[in-house]
Amino acid sequence: MKKQQPQISEDRILEASWELLGEDGIEKFSLRRLADRLGIQAPSLYWYFKSKQKLYQRLANQVSKVILDEFQSEGDWKEQLGVLAVTMREVLRRYPCSTQLMMMTLPHEPDIIRFTNRMLLCVESTPLEPEQKMQVATTLVNFVYYFVMDDYQHERNVTAILQENGTFIPGEEMNRVLDTMSDTDAGLFKRMFTNKLFELMGTDSAFDFGVKVILLGIEQVIEEQKQKQNQKG
Repeated sequence: MKKQQPQISEDRILEASWELLGEDGIEKFSLRRLADRLGIQAPSLYWYFKSKQKLYQRLANQVSKVILDEFQSEGDWKEQLGVLAVTMREVLRRYPCSTQLMMMTLPHEPDIIRFTNRMLLCVESTPLEPEQKMQVATTLVNFVYYFVMDDYQHERNVTAILQENGTFIPGEEMNRVLDTMSDTDAGLFKRMFTNKLFELMGTDSAFDFGVKVILLGIEQVIEEQKQKQNQKG
């Protein structure tokens, strides 16, 4: 007798996966816990996904599709990359652990490939060499991924401290550590900390500044490439 597929859908599996990732993070995520959330037996998930890695691939593909759908820019390469970086950050922050998923999966899904291709198209018209264009995409993606993941991890660290101690006084522990260190070892760091400059980390202004630095660096490389081509001509 032919086996009947469980009465769930792929969309519901993805939805429940995001719910679990948002509650407990990717470290505690498992197909067994996902099956419990869906009210089914774990083997039933294999009708849809042969492994947890396959599920991760599909989740990353979903994020890539949303980025593509929301990315709107017809300006020059600099404007396109800037808007793309902002769009990536907004979407990644919306989907819990999506940065980790994007980093843990290979570009074997259609929308992940489309996303990468669209990013490369932003700089296709520039005089950069093919390997430089790939490095531009990699540099921008890595910055956005790290920025979002660092902000996510900071929130988890604060939550963990609150759950453990019940109270959290920002900077108290840091001040105790800095008081034991000499000005030679930590003077500049301490002054920046005292002036609350580290509170800029994770903010929109910090993100915009980082993107600006990257774009200006790319612009400088493009100018150098133009000079080389002119010399050859």
